[in-house]
Order: sequence, then structure tokens, then C-alpha cells
Amino acid sequence: MEKKILEKSNELFLNLGFKSVTMDEIASALGVSKKTIYKYFKNKTELVAAVTEYMFNTICKGIDCILDSKMNPIEELFSIKKLVMEHLKDEKSSPQFQLQKYYPKIYTSLKHKQFDIMQGCIIDNLKSGIELGLYRKNIDLEFISRIYFNGVTGIKDKDLFPLNNYSMQTLMNYYLEYHLRGICTEKGLLELEKQLKNNQF
Repeated sequence: MEKKILEKSNELFLNLGFKSVTMDEIASALGVSKKTIYKYFKNKTELVAAVTEYMFNTICKGIDCILDSKMNPIEELFSIKKLVMEHLKDEKSSPQFQLQKYYPKIYTSLKHKQFDIMQGCIIDNLKSGIELGLYRKNIDLEFISRIYFNGVTGIKDKDLFPLNNYSMQTLMNYYLEYHLRGICTEKGLLELEKQLKNNQF
């Protein structure tokens, strides 16, 4: 039952926002009483924390599977982007903004965990790309990995990028291309063009 509560809550939070969804609505969507939810989560804040942890772990497992499949680094980034978009369902309600505004402690904790995972992942991706001649040799790994994280989180700022002007899918596509064009060699650019053709939406 706990997993069902997490899955349904996650779906509702992503579609409608962390602030908008009530415990009554979650109970109704599950066809259970509110009391059943409170058996597993003592309040909404605890449920929000559990849902963000659940989603974070789900995406991390998916990323691990992609890394294990040993694709080339450019294809790897496109696959990770696709995985994240499938799980976040285009973030119609701008959940990151609501999380930051209404649950700042949970947001800060999640951001630290995301940074730790992404930092290692991107540095490995950059090293691999340099070895394969897809990325330029003279790039600063630490700087690029940090600027990449900052960009990926920055495009979710709905004041800078209003959701009626840009879908999250479009923003992620633009940002990934922007990132790769800045670090690719000629060989890398050929692979990038191939991935852009294969990943048209």
C-alpha cells in the first residue's frame, strides 16, 4: 500500500503541484480513506519528502542502467534526458518551483543529493568523451560539470522560462544541444547531429 500511495501522490504532485494537491484528493484518487494514508505518513510534509526521495531513487536506478549499457557519451546524455522527461512528465505544474517555495528544507536536501549524483556522472561522461575524441581535450571538468548542473536546474525557473512559452521538453532539448556544442570536437558534432535527428519530437 505504501508504494501505491507514493506512486499516486507522485503522479498528482507532478500534474497539479505539491501545494495544490490535498491529502483528501490523494485518498480519493486511491479509493481509500485519509486515515489509511496517515497510517504510513503522519502529515503531508512527510509524504512530500517520501515522494521526492522515491522519485529521486527511481531516476537514479534508471541512470545506473543507462551507464551500465556503455553507450557513447553523447548518446548517454540524450538517453538520460529522455529517462528524466519520462519520469517528470514535462513538469506541467512546475513542481520544482512549488517544492522550493512551500517545502524549502526538502528542496535544499534534494538539490544537494542531485548535485552529488550529477557531478560524478557528468565528470565521468566528460572524461569518456575526451578519451573517445568526442569532446575537446582542454575543457575544465569541474567547471563544465558545475555549469551543466546549474543550467539543468536553472531552466526549471518558471520566472525565467515561463511554461506557456516553453515546454520542459523543449528547454531540455535546447539546453543539451547548447551544452554539447560548447564542448564537442568535429567528430563529436557529427555524433550530436545524429542524436538530434534520432531524438526529434
